[in-house]
Amino acid sequence: MPNPEPHRGFDENEYKARTHGIQIGMAKHGLDGLLFCSEAEVRYFSGFHTPFWQSPTRPWFLFIPAQGKPIAIIPEIGASLMRTTWIKDIRSWSAPYPADDGVSLLRDLLHPLASKRSCLGVMKGHETVLRMPLGDWESLLKDLNGLEIKDVTNLVQTARMIKSNAEIQKLKHICSIGSATFSRLPEIIEPNISLEEVFRAFRLEALQQGADDVPYVVGGAEKGGYADVISLPSKRPIKKGDVLMIDSGCVWDGYFCDFDRNWAIGNLDDQSKQVYDVLWRATEAGIEAAKPGKRACDIFLAMSQILCELDVPSGDIGRLGHGLGMQLTEQPSVAYFDETELQENMVLTLEPSISYGDGLMMVHEENVVVTKAGGLLLTKRAPEDMPILFSDFVS
Repeated sequence: MPNPEPHRGFDENEYKARTHGIQIGMAKHGLDGLLFCSEAEVRYFSGFHTPFWQSPTRPWFLFIPAQGKPIAIIPEIGASLMRTTWIKDIRSWSAPYPADDGVSLLRDLLHPLASKRSCLGVMKGHETVLRMPLGDWESLLKDLNGLEIKDVTNLVQTARMIKSNAEIQKLKHICSIGSATFSRLPEIIEPNISLEEVFRAFRLEALQQGADDVPYVVGGAEKGGYADVISLPSKRPIKKGDVLMIDSGCVWDGYFCDFDRNWAIGNLDDQSKQVYDVLWRATEAGIEAAKPGKRACDIFLAMSQILCELDVPSGDIGRLGHGLGMQLTEQPSVAYFDETELQENMVLTLEPSISYGDGLMMVHEENVVVTKAGGLLLTKRAPEDMPILFSDFVS
């Protein structure tokens, strides 16, 4: 069963702390304001939570001054919801209006900064997006001659990497929902069911267990392994000798889990058994290494040393895990190149993979919180031996 449901949303003090913390960073970097137009950052600092972001029609903006509360510059359709947050200064326009979708409101807001040749921070780096027409952005900058633009990607991503206790409770809860759903899978599928039906059954069960949404379900099932880890399901029925994998990102109150599970169908061949064992032990090494003061690349190295026990490539998916929170994937990357120093209360996925055989691969994934004692599991740990479903299966 999932853990007891925590309180939805956050107290106003949570948003005050986030804003105060980023304003301290702004002062250190000589920034007079921050401008956000992406869902995660707008929600992180305001509490504005809506699936309406799935529509690309309207831009949304949040400005954080050097002192004081953030200012929302948003379409009128969202003003009522924004008024339920801690944000009081809400400037809106009737949208969509391509001739001026919030640009004049932004210009009026930022003109005093430009006249003083002040510095505005925006996110320009890896895993960021400019969620407004590029032409509007170029026009805005042209009208704000004198405004200095600085990249604040690292400043903002570093702040978001370290989770509050309230955030960790939400992540713990959605991971318990995901774990409960995975534990029910043997009871909700049957022999000869198609992979498409497996995915559908998983989604339905996750919603029954309490997930708000199940936007990410991928996986595969082929004899002895699977070809990739990002595919949509097919109508191919699962067969004896297959290894079935489901990787899921379920959501509760805007926070994701992201982990997978593997099952053998009917029987388990020796090679798949060996690969699973190495992956399980590599994950153990990653859990042990997830301590404050270590770097993301240290976790990568700890897992890679176990993966090297097999004289096969470890896979080329680029990394062996990542940050987790309001988004399915966040910073840092558990990769050889990422020297981000781990801090207590970072939340990570540990995701070692191995390529083997004739174009096959296998992946294992858990979600952990960084603590002084190592990674604290948010997910229910996968069995040390790969479970076998339908041992009497005749395909």
